Amino acid sequence: MNITADHLEFNKSYEISALKENDLTQKLAEMGCVPGTEIMKLYAAPGGDPIAFRIDSYILGLRKSEAENIFVIPAVVEN
Repeated sequence: MNITADHLEFNKSYEISALKENDLTQKLAEMGCVPGTEIMKLYAAPGGDPIAFRIDSYILGLRKSEAENIFVIPAVVEN
């Protein structure tokens, strides 16, 4: 099941599993979007673009077209 960051539920933790290989891959990695990193969708503009994500400990705004390049899986909750 391939879920991309633009389709995340609000305020639910996910983990980045992979990045789509294209011109944005390096840029997203430099901004902290690397496999294994926690990601959470916080806010979206009324039209759905841009979207604010919490990546580890900071907030990153991405266009929907950029978020489509980030593949995620639900985060495992440890008790």
